[in-house]
Amino acid sequence: MTAHPEHQRPDGVSDATVSALGKLSEALETVEAARGHLYAFHRLCGTADLTLGEAVRELREAGHAELAERVEQELVGRNIVEGRWSFQLVEEYDDTYYSVFKEHEQRARDELVQGRRHLYEAEMKEDRRTHGARHHESTPQDEPAPTAPTAPTKGTR
Repeated sequence: MTAHPEHQRPDGVSDATVSALGKLSEALETVEAARGHLYAFHRLCGTADLTLGEAVRELREAGHAELAERVEQELVGRNIVEGRWSFQLVEEYDDTYYSVFKEHEQRARDELVQGRRHLYEAEMKEDRRTHGARHHESTPQDEPAPTAPTAPTKGTR
């Protein structure tokens, strides 16, 4: 069996178009990874600030009130960049870059390949999988390959 219809290129779509959309998708995946790192940064900043608050409390309890006061006044709740906490960086990234990037990638797919996703990867899978072999099915719905005396073959495109 071949790729599911949602992963087959529409008639008339060139290799160059599939390749270009593959690059656009790859770029979006990189933006998604960067966004994940930004969210991790946000969580780490929040955890650091909460842990700093615990340190201030323990410094006070240990009799270091002046040091605790200085740390609390200077660091607890401090902006990580001018005027912003990390959640504000996440929001600005999402609103000014991430959402626009996603819109352009979606629009390109809608205009060029009827909105279909991962065409480049789907064609690569068809080329690279061993047709007729177990665990090399095209989709989860494919029947497991029967044990046949003939050797499986790599890609058929």
